Amino acid sequence: MTSSPPRSTPAPTAPPPTRSVLRDPVFLRLWSATTASGLATWALPFVLGLAVLTRDLTPAGLGLVLAARTAGFLGAVAVGGVLADRHSRRAVVLWSGLAAAAAAPLLALGLGRSLLLMAAAAALAGAGQGACRPAFQALTAEVVEPERRQRANAAMTFSVRVSTLTGPALTALLAAFLDIATLLLGIGLLWLAAALAPAARPPRTAPGNPAAAAPRASFAKEFLDGIREARRHPWFLAGLFALTAVIATGYSATAVALPLVSRDRYGTGIVLAAATTAYTLGALAGAFAVSRLRPRAEGWAALAGLAAYGFAPLSLMLPVPAAVVVAAYAVAGLGIELFNVPWFTATQREVAPDKLARVSSLDFLLSYGLAPVGLAVIAPAVAAFGAGPVLAGCALACFLAPACAALVPSARDFAVRPQAAGPREEAGARGT
Repeated sequence: MTSSPPRSTPAPTAPPPTRSVLRDPVFLRLWSATTASGLATWALPFVLGLAVLTRDLTPAGLGLVLAARTAGFLGAVAVGGVLADRHSRRAVVLWSGLAAAAAAPLLALGLGRSLLLMAAAAALAGAGQGACRPAFQALTAEVVEPERRQRANAAMTFSVRVSTLTGPALTALLAAFLDIATLLLGIGLLWLAAALAPAARPPRTAPGNPAAAAPRASFAKEFLDGIREARRHPWFLAGLFALTAVIATGYSATAVALPLVSRDRYGTGIVLAAATTAYTLGALAGAFAVSRLRPRAEGWAALAGLAAYGFAPLSLMLPVPAAVVVAAYAVAGLGIELFNVPWFTATQREVAPDKLARVSSLDFLLSYGLAPVGLAVIAPAVAAFGAGPVLAGCALACFLAPACAALVPSARDFAVRPQAAGPREEAGARGT
């Protein structure tokens, strides 16, 4: 009897390449929804500013309406975080988007007729915006696999920056043919698209709260549970402190001082336009770069990017050529996205899935909530002490706050535990 020839062991095959997140139809629908909501959020104050130019709204009325929108946002963002952890994130996006869409015709109806109606409608729009933000963050973690989330978050922020860059020209062009009321209705259509676009994906694990069948605790207790979850991640608290400090000081200072410096030092508004455009272009470059590369100490690299915002107030303080101011704003935009994308990705990776929306709502509540406080304080401070000392203090805060956050041990990798070697981003290389 002849023996059978020995069987050769087949060579191990490489795992199939991960499909790009940009080819995933479920993610693309979510991306479309966040893009529409971001464009609608940006467009409302711009369109209302045009209403001031046409005398359909007074400057004081504009301030009241925008303040009402901010109040609606802050009031709803914490509630939205609890709801998105209690219920379907998709449902929270739907109802919050529909609420913001319903506010648009009310704004159009009140334009030139009732400031009270406009303020109430703006508060409703802000509430819809605030409720959907933590839900979008948690929904991204649901529909995108962990190894693709950094590129997904980069794609999200890239679309927002493109909207910011092209939006003013597009809105100004539409305003040449459409009246303000029609533009407000167009914002409502954007919110309607944001509400309807996201699609669900069968979850790999049960989304939201795994104890959904258990009796519900109160809203306050569930929100406090989110705070307790945030406290389990020292890197998150440190990074949130740094982000809030940079927005409340650096962002607020440049928003107040840049128009004044452009007018008084350089005698032209071109520096204002060039600096804001450079900031957006820098942010686009940052989003593209962070989608491709991940440094070994990604938390430290992200905090260094956040600290780069300090160059913006520093350039406004010093008697430098206009080109230096524009370059400083480009660096600030680059740095803010080198922080934002890893920050969102780490939060989605490290925070317990059933508490992710609540923790994300803390992020938006503090970082966005204290920005108006900074704006309110900076202007009187400049009047009392002069622009130079205030800008110097703001630049120092921008540099020191991320540096202090980096001293927290878990801030190095934005993780409480050292990350085991896992699947790499689809771009391939890790390290810079």
